[in-house]
Amino acid sequence: MKLLPTLLAALLAASAAQAQTYTVLCSKVACGQLKLAESPGRLEVDYSYRNNGRGPDQKEAMTFAPDGAWLSYRTEGVSTYGARIAESFERQADGRAVWRSPVDSGERPGAAREAVYLPVQASPAWLARVAQSLLADKATRIEALPVGRLSIERVQQLSLPGQPYQIGLYAVDGLDLEPSYLWLREDNHALFAQVYPGWGGTLLQGFEGEADRLSDVQKRAQLARLQRLARELPQPLPGLTLIEGVRWFDAQAGVLRGPSDVYLYQGRISAIAKPGSFANAAPAQRIAGRGRTLLPGLVDMHAHLGAGELLLNLAAGVTAVRDVGNSNAELAELRGRVERGEVLGPNIAANGFIEGKSPFSSQADFVADSLPEALAAIDWYAAHGYRQLKLYNSIRPEWVKPMVAHARELGLRTGGHVPAFMTARQAVEAGFDEVHHINQITLNFLVSKTDDTRTLLRFNLVGDKAADLKLNDARTRDFIALLKKHGTVVDPTMTAFEAQYTQRQGQPDPSYAMVAANLPAVVQRGFLSAEVDMDDAKARRWGASWKVMMDLLRRMHAAGVPLVSGTDATAGFALQRELELYVQAGIPAAQALKIATWNGAKYSDRLGDIGSIERGKRADLLLVDGDPVADIRAIRRVALVFQGRNGQTQALSPAVLYQSMGILPFVPAAEIVK
Repeated sequence: MKLLPTLLAALLAASAAQAQTYTVLCSKVACGQLKLAESPGRLEVDYSYRNNGRGPDQKEAMTFAPDGAWLSYRTEGVSTYGARIAESFERQADGRAVWRSPVDSGERPGAAREAVYLPVQASPAWLARVAQSLLADKATRIEALPVGRLSIERVQQLSLPGQPYQIGLYAVDGLDLEPSYLWLREDNHALFAQVYPGWGGTLLQGFEGEADRLSDVQKRAQLARLQRLARELPQPLPGLTLIEGVRWFDAQAGVLRGPSDVYLYQGRISAIAKPGSFANAAPAQRIAGRGRTLLPGLVDMHAHLGAGELLLNLAAGVTAVRDVGNSNAELAELRGRVERGEVLGPNIAANGFIEGKSPFSSQADFVADSLPEALAAIDWYAAHGYRQLKLYNSIRPEWVKPMVAHARELGLRTGGHVPAFMTARQAVEAGFDEVHHINQITLNFLVSKTDDTRTLLRFNLVGDKAADLKLNDARTRDFIALLKKHGTVVDPTMTAFEAQYTQRQGQPDPSYAMVAANLPAVVQRGFLSAEVDMDDAKARRWGASWKVMMDLLRRMHAAGVPLVSGTDATAGFALQRELELYVQAGIPAAQALKIATWNGAKYSDRLGDIGSIERGKRADLLLVDGDPVADIRAIRRVALVFQGRNGQTQALSPAVLYQSMGILPFVPAAEIVK
C-alpha cells in the first residue's frame, strides 16, 4: 500500500509532462527527429538523425531547481563517427558543481547558482535551455562550467501565420568563434528551431515549411555582422605599395628567390625588381620585407564554405578556396557578396555535387535516382559555368563511365568519392580526373565487392586493416603508376583524418594542439573530444594504419602523382596543418608550398590569375615572419595578408581578424609605413 502515493505521483508527473517533436532537416529533406518530454523541473531529450550514412543517437536528461538553476545534466549515446557519449553534471547539496565527461572531470566549489553546464556534445534542446537561463538572468554575462562565459542578444522577431505567438532569433555568444543562433517562442522561450543556412536544421514539427524564411532572416543577421567587419577591418592600399627587400616563393619552380622589391598596384602585382632599383617609383606605402617571406595566397581545395569560415581562411593566408559540396544557391550568393566586396572572404570556385539516391544519401541539390537524372544534373552544372563535378558515395558504379563521358563532352572534369561497391582503380579507369581523401585511396587495397562504403565502414575498414598493407608490393606500385599515367589528381585531406586515427578521448586534437592555447577556452575543450573511442589495442592498430596512409601520400608524391591541398576541416588552421603533415610524410617543404599554391590554382582553373608571384597576377599574397621553406611551421606566422579586389589592393592584419573571433593573435601585424 505504501507504493500507491509514489505511483500516483509518477502518474501525475507523466500526465503533466509536455511532449514535443521536432524534425531534423538535411538540405530540406527530413533526416531525423528531436523529441522532448518536459515536466516541472525536468527535461528529457531524444536526438537522432542520419545524413551521408552517419549521424548521432543521443539521449539527454536535465533537471532544474524552481528558480531555474541547473541541478543536473546527463547524456548518453553514440556520436556521428561512433564515439560513446557519456557525460554527467550535478550540483551537490553543499554547492559544489561536479562533472564527468569522456574528455575531463572536475568540480567547482561554490559555483555561481546561475552557472550553466557545457557538455562536449549536445542537442539543440540543450542550447535552448542555455538561452532560457541567459534570458532569465539579469547579468550581462553568466558563467559556464567547466569553462567560459556566455551572453545572449535578441536579433529579430517574426510572426507566424495563424499563430498567437511570435518567435525570436537569438544569438548566444561565447560557445564558438562566432555567435550561435537559435529561434525561440517569445511567449515562453521554448525552442522553436535551430537552422543552419545552406544545410538544414531542426524545426518544430508542422513548421518545416518555415525553414527557408528563418534561414533568410538568420543569414541577414550574419551578413550584417560580416558587412560591418568588412568596413572596419581592411586597410586600403591606394596607389603604389612596395614590399621592400623580401624573399619570395617562386611557386612554379618551387624555390625561394630574392630578396627583391615587390610592387603592388591597383590590385595586381606590378613589378618584381632588385632592391632599390626603382628609385623614382614613389610608393604611397612601404612594408619591410627583411626577415620575412612573401608567398602566393594559399588555396584550400576541399572546403564546404559557410559564412563563419570566411575570416578564418583569410587570417591564415588562405585567399582562395574550392567548395566541393554545398547548396548551389547559398554558395552562389556568398560568392557574389565576396566578389563585390560586401564581405571579406577568399576567392571561391565551386564543384558541382551529384549524389545517388539511397538510404545513405548525402542530401544535396541533385540526388539522382536514375542515370538520366544524373546526366541532367551535369547539364545544369555545365549551363551554370561549373568546371568540375564531385560524384558521391551513392552514385551507382555503372553510371560512372557514362557520366564522365557526358561531362567531358561538355568540358567538365570529374572527381570526388569512390562510389560504393567500386574501387579507386575502377573509378580512375572509368575516367575520374580526381579522387578525394586519403581513406578513399587506401580503400582501393582493402574493399571487397560486398563492402558498403556508404556507411562508417569507409573509415573503420581503413583503421582496422591498413596497418597490414605492404606498400612496396606490385599492386601498390601498379595503382600509383595508373594514377600518374592518367594524371589523376589526389586531394588527400590528411588533416580531416589525423585525429580520427590517432586521438584518444581527453587528449588534445593533434591537428590543432599547436594553436589551441590561442583559442577561446570553450573551443579548446571541444578539441579534447575524439571522434572515435580507442582502447590501447585499437590505438596501436589505428595509429599504425595512419602511418601507412602517410607513407602512401609520400609514395604518390615521389611518383609524380599530382596532389592538391584540401582540408575538409577547420578553415585556415587545417590548411596550415595539412602542409605540416605533407612535410612529416617526407614531402619537401618547398613542394608542399607548391601544392598549396601553384597546384591549387592550376587544378581549380585559376592559374592565369592566382597561384604564383608574377607580374600581372592578382595581389592575393601572404607575408610570413621567417622562412617556411626552411621550416614549414613558419606558415603559421602570418604578419599580413593582401587581396586584390576590383582594381584595388587591401591589406588585412591576421592579428585583427583573429581578435574579431575571440582568438589571441599569433604574431604582430607587419607595419605599413606611409
